[in-house]
Amino acid sequence: MRVGLVCPYAWDVPGGVMAHVRDLAEALIADGHHVSVIAPATDDAAVPEYVVPAGRAVPVPYNGSVARMAFGFLSAARVRRWIREGRFDVLHIHEPLVPSLGVLACWAARGPIVATFHASWVRSRAIAVAEPMLRSALEKISGRIAVSDAARKSLVEQFGGDTVLIPNGVTVSRYAEGEPLDGWGPDGHTLGFLGRMDEPRKGLPILLDAFAELAAERPRTRLLIAGPGDADDVYERVPAEFHDRVTLLGMVSEEEKVRAYHSVDVFCAPNTGGESFGIVLAEAMSAGATVLASDIPAFRRVLGDGEAGALFRNGDPGSLAREAGRLLDDPERRTRLAEEARRAVLKYDWSTVARDVVRVYETVTQHEAGVVEDRSDAP
Repeated sequence: MRVGLVCPYAWDVPGGVMAHVRDLAEALIADGHHVSVIAPATDDAAVPEYVVPAGRAVPVPYNGSVARMAFGFLSAARVRRWIREGRFDVLHIHEPLVPSLGVLACWAARGPIVATFHASWVRSRAIAVAEPMLRSALEKISGRIAVSDAARKSLVEQFGGDTVLIPNGVTVSRYAEGEPLDGWGPDGHTLGFLGRMDEPRKGLPILLDAFAELAAERPRTRLLIAGPGDADDVYERVPAEFHDRVTLLGMVSEEEKVRAYHSVDVFCAPNTGGESFGIVLAEAMSAGATVLASDIPAFRRVLGDGEAGALFRNGDPGSLAREAGRLLDDPERRTRLAEEARRAVLKYDWSTVARDVVRVYETVTQHEAGVVEDRSDAP
């Protein structure tokens, strides 16, 4: 099957949707499908062979974050050319409601189209104003996938219709084995965090406040942080006497990320909301890390209400510090949670998830035969 995947966010900026598209593409290719991905990226960007650059991404505030998208005449022209030349059996658009390549592809294409909705959101004035335009795009979609109950609920409440629930995937084998970073390693004293440091909903300030509380009581406790952001902002939040116990890796490669998961005793996910799944949890679980996460609904589901990882009260540094301390003091519990996490995460492995996605492809192509075409009357 020839599959065209549309990624709305910049290929060179780490993020859950980009990782989802990348891993789905590679799983489909491994199963013998022909796959092409179009994504925001410059022509000289280092991208895999299966990725077609659609032009430079522009940072745009969106859903409590800053997303890097592409939208304009250049991107529209590249999307249309990609559709014409690809002759895809199915077009799979990710986040078609985001003002980026997905909307452009919806406008430009006709034929079997599948869409995956990743984000959950609340009804807003902006969505209400844009609803007629968005609805016209959604009407062309033959099959709809949501990665979580929250994303499905948002979509159905806003636009109605039916949506298949297929969770995010993770390549479990990619994270299962890894050497700790130099100078690190599970030692009963190490906490970890991975995410954009300057994005409020990732919750790093909550973890930093909790760490300051723990560090005052536990002289060997350390914190390893991976992800882009301003180091000065981090150190301003932590008392000066604990600065040497906080290490910032900055943006890390995929290999370094795997090693980081294997370098900590407790991986902390203090996200405050806006998450429909939690891919970092699935990655950490695949690595056999002990996970401590905020008790937002998406994280509770992934962790089986605390069976595959510990939970703390969302937004409460004191709760995080207490739970982290209990985990650091109880290696047997850490081991038990890590083992359960390894078992629980298998249902999210791409070997399973990709097959479910292909079933959706097969359903829509049975009802709408022919290749995806560029509409001559598209704007």
